Amino acid sequence: MSFGRPPSISSGFSVNPPDRGSFPLDHYGECKDFMSVYLNCLRKNSNNSTPCRHLNKDYLECRMTRGLMDRDEWRNLGLGSVGGPAATDNPSKPSSPPSSP
Repeated sequence: MSFGRPPSISSGFSVNPPDRGSFPLDHYGECKDFMSVYLNCLRKNSNNSTPCRHLNKDYLECRMTRGLMDRDEWRNLGLGSVGGPAATDNPSKPSSPPSSP
């Protein structure tokens, strides 16, 4: 190994997939509206996520639909018992509109 130079690719460089639970950032803000509604709900409920679980499901559905995370079953994500409609196809219109102050 030489200091100051990048490692040689021929010396055994290998690419590993990301760990489960890590996923690409939403650089283009495709699910930003869903995230904002969910975070506002958390703020209103003193970070108690129980009343906001349906919004969490909408946000994760948006991410899965747009390829920002692998699709998984809701029960594996801890949301199997959450009812209600999942995210719509339009990320700019969250299923629960943000309320004004």
